Amino acid sequence: MASVAVLVELLRHEMSGGQVKCWEHFAHSAARLPAGSGLDLTVYFLGEREHVEELAPHVRLVTLRPVLSSAPTRSADSAEDVCDLAPHHPALAAQLPRHDVWHLTHSFAFATTAVRLARRHPARPPRLVASVHTDVPLLASVYARYLAGRWLPGTHPAVGDFLADRAERALRRRRDRLLHACEKVLVPTPEAREELARALGPHRVALLRRGTDHARFRPDAGARGWLARTYGVPADRPLVLFAGRLDATKGVPLLTESMRLLRAGGRQAHLVAAGSGAEEEAMRRALGPDVTLLGPVPQDRLARVYAACDIFAFPSRTETSGNVIAEAMASGLAVVLPEGAYTTSWLRAPGRDGVVVRYDDAGAWAEVLCRLVDDPGLRGRLRQQAAATARTVHPTWDQVLAEDLLPVWCAATSSAGRWGLGAQFPAPLR
Repeated sequence: MASVAVLVELLRHEMSGGQVKCWEHFAHSAARLPAGSGLDLTVYFLGEREHVEELAPHVRLVTLRPVLSSAPTRSADSAEDVCDLAPHHPALAAQLPRHDVWHLTHSFAFATTAVRLARRHPARPPRLVASVHTDVPLLASVYARYLAGRWLPGTHPAVGDFLADRAERALRRRRDRLLHACEKVLVPTPEAREELARALGPHRVALLRRGTDHARFRPDAGARGWLARTYGVPADRPLVLFAGRLDATKGVPLLTESMRLLRAGGRQAHLVAAGSGAEEEAMRRALGPDVTLLGPVPQDRLARVYAACDIFAFPSRTETSGNVIAEAMASGLAVVLPEGAYTTSWLRAPGRDGVVVRYDDAGAWAEVLCRLVDDPGLRGRLRQQAAATARTVHPTWDQVLAEDLLPVWCAATSSAGRWGLGAQFPAPLR
């Protein structure tokens, strides 16, 4: 039996973000593989205490304490994920030799530990693969500006720009060095594959799509009343939803201003924001009673929040995939996305199952939102087609594991006949 270690160097907790949830889904899919599939999977996360959670005899989730937590450097609202900034993680290094495949998903302590340890065993090196889930260098540039404002109040904006540029350059070089050490790199979209193939070679880059939990995220006629009762959200007007960190990396200032313009034009619409972040107070000041800030929402409750709303507006350009788009479409929302963003890959027919906005401009976004608010027929057609695309095109997590991940791990271990790639997963409970 070949053993795979997936290194997710982010804190795992109930409110964890998309990357942590992604690997939890893959782990649960792996636990449903039939006995004798040949896969032994361990997914390593960061946590406040060391812990092992067994999902099946061949699948487990392990949390390790960070050596040098990034928590003290977080921005004012502490909304971004915590990672480990140490150059080496001894507890992980002690575990890695028992695994055959080491799968990197980030570019900090876990990844550097794995790459350095692999280089020390040239006679029998492990197989290194990686997957790109977040544009960490770009995120770092945004947070550098936030931190400059927090630590150096009153300084010229050029100082923040300088720090942002240095942070992005340094982390991009670091990420690229780690990716060059891997024999295979997985990316979420064809556009990202083409971009990275120019640096690594096309034979080293493959797709790793995201799945959708169709049993959890689906239309729900009773959700609107539940949202009104639970959070006091007005049920008599179109509801625009945003889900994610409330900061500039997600385009929140742009969305806030576009909603302000929409309301200034006399439209009756209400913004619902699920998440927290540095732009939370600015959103509250700008929109007042026209926004409901839910704070972080667990997945089970978030599914009902999606189903209660009408429009999902997501101006972010930093997403490499954006699973919230798939969840919103599966829940039957009309999604609005920026043209050219990776998130538009979820749409099968832009204009029919979602709307793309050409310009990153509040006026352009307000115009699109106004059109959807004013035209219930258009809104309804988009919602219906979005749900249809999700049902017929978006894969399940089980499918993605079998079609995208297992072949890469299989090739890395040269054990093609031992992974049960043709086996059928049990049908999910509904």
